[in-house]
Parts: sequence; structure tokens; C-alpha cells
Amino acid sequence: MSSHIPEADWRHFKRVHGELYERSCARVLEELAAILKAGDGTAYDRYDRAYKLLKSRDKELRLAFEDFRRSTAVWQLGIMRRMGLLTDEDLSVFSAPTQEQIRGIASIGREPDSSGNGSQPSRSERG
Repeated sequence: MSSHIPEADWRHFKRVHGELYERSCARVLEELAAILKAGDGTAYDRYDRAYKLLKSRDKELRLAFEDFRRSTAVWQLGIMRRMGLLTDEDLSVFSAPTQEQIRGIASIGREPDSSGNGSQPSRSERG
């Protein structure tokens, strides 16, 4: 995978990076609130689910957002796309070659979608 990203795409990446980071954090907080508000199980059960959620999401956030460099921008965008953070609208601002690279990274480990519209999670991702 080439680490080159055109200048215009780099500028888009710098803008969208912060927006997607905020979107991701908001999503995690919504998941956490749902766990904490759930009446099922004991307080410890909810605490344990919350802890595991935060630990898991922290790992994902670090992977997608922590290494902010031009040489890793396309890789990070692919991870963000795979996480469902980078929407089609977000993706549309990037050049066609960069979009292709992002989609390729996002599809790694995914099985082809029978509809021909992309890919779906692999068996291991589905549980």
C-alpha cells in the first residue's frame, strides 16, 4: 500500500479526522449510556460490561486515530471506513484513487457481498 496521499486529500483528511474522532467518541458514549441505564443484571454486571466496552473501543480509537501522519492517512481512513465512521458522503471528497485505496483497506478480511455492492463482515466478525 502506497503511503502517498495527494495534497488535496491530505487537507481533506486533516479536516475529517477531527470530525470523525468526535463522531466516534459520541457513539461510544451512547453505547456506554445504554449499558449504564439498562436495568438487567447487577451493578457489577453493568460495570463489567461498561469496562469491557471502553477497553475495546479505546483500542479501536487508537488504531484509527492515534497515528496522525500523512504516511498513514489512507490506512487510517480505511480503518475509519471499516468501523462505519467514514460515510459515503465523507468519502466522496477524496480523489478516486484515494477512495479506491480506502475501500480496499476497509474490505480486508471481509467476504464479497452477493449483491455486488461491496462486502460484508467475515464469519469471524459476525460472531
